[in-house]
Amino acid sequence: MTDTPVTAPASTGDTPADPAADIMWRRSNDSSTLTTPRALIRVFVEPGGLEAAAGFYEELQGVERDMWFTFREFGIALAAVGGFLLIEGEPATVERFRSTTGTLLVPELAPYLDRLAAVGAEITEPPRRVPTGSGFTARHADGTVVEYVEHRPTADGR
Repeated sequence: MTDTPVTAPASTGDTPADPAADIMWRRSNDSSTLTTPRALIRVFVEPGGLEAAAGFYEELQGVERDMWFTFREFGIALAAVGGFLLIEGEPATVERFRSTTGTLLVPELAPYLDRLAAVGAEITEPPRRVPTGSGFTARHADGTVVEYVEHRPTADGR
């Protein structure tokens, strides 16, 4: 596991969460060593509100954010704080993400694909590259929609 500096981007007059910027900061960039999945509740944030929302969730939980990155393809910026995944973007931009109940950060995707297939879950978005590694989305038999993600270092080690 590679650790990156523990200081997250902070507001300096520029918007660190600018979805057009290329931001990738994670305290840990590889989820392969997780012993249990990490469930993240999605919170949607209006443009320009990610820093304030991250501060609120840090204070609420007594933890610091441990991820901060942009997903330029979709025009969103994200931060993880404890059990919450904050997603910032224009309302029309984030609409496509609202039907997903949450994100499950897992050590690797393959076992989850196998388990989900075995119980008849529908893979609604097949495995694909995401800024932090790879992911897919599944609809469980009860209708819950979950994004499964494995984190891996980027080509430049972030």
